Amino acid sequence: MLTRRLVGAVAGLVVALAPAVALATAPPSQAAGPSYVALGDSYSSGVGTRTYISDGTSCQRSNAAFPKLLAAQKGYTLNFKACSGATTTTVTNTQLSALSSTTRYVTLSVGGNDAGFANVITECAKPGWSSNCNGAVDTAQSFINNTLPGRLSTLFSSIRSRATTAKVVIVGYPRIFNGEDCNAGTFFSPDEETRLNATADLLNSKLSSAAAARGYSFANPTTRFIGHAVCDDTEWINGLSNPVSESYHPNTTGHASGYTPLLSPLLV
Repeated sequence: MLTRRLVGAVAGLVVALAPAVALATAPPSQAAGPSYVALGDSYSSGVGTRTYISDGTSCQRSNAAFPKLLAAQKGYTLNFKACSGATTTTVTNTQLSALSSTTRYVTLSVGGNDAGFANVITECAKPGWSSNCNGAVDTAQSFINNTLPGRLSTLFSSIRSRATTAKVVIVGYPRIFNGEDCNAGTFFSPDEETRLNATADLLNSKLSSAAAARGYSFANPTTRFIGHAVCDDTEWINGLSNPVSESYHPNTTGHASGYTPLLSPLLV
């Protein structure tokens, strides 16, 4: 009789303790890392790396792009919104909804498409007799000086209104050229390349000023990419490529060795 009672008591104790034992032996849940939202255009989405995520969009987001590399490096939870072709308007209309009061980090590259920089490069790549490179550069520089600052101010203000406490880093553009043209099918003169690089510098200066006005950081990639432009011995930026959309964008090394170490110390 005592044996039966003892057995019953032990059995009841095992049943009662089973949930506690299971909780004690279950692996701890993995806490989500801080929220990181990557906004912007093709320089953030990863165009130029040649491998893209199948996400049902035409944004050409890449696992080799710097937002992916940074999120993996730091253990951040990435919301990858950057999209090829984005302008200040499309960032506002299609990307800012990802931001909230819980967003901890934001990166943004924007402005090149507003200024029509891809079309300027296309014009300047033509043979001199059929090109109006100087006119295209003049138009782009006028836009960057006179129209873009207002657009940036509005966009940067909208970011802060949504991501009220986030660390925001505005990402600049590298100089693409080194003064020579080694690609068959393009006809850049040294003077044209100098003016195109100066246009990138001008764009960076406006981005930097707009960032400073909002208390944001600015990541200028110019120095890191020196020696790694198109036609340098080790290119971090594609020259004329097939498909053409890969042209004049950072390649996988440009993202891994150029942008990622530049941005990493700023996202803390």
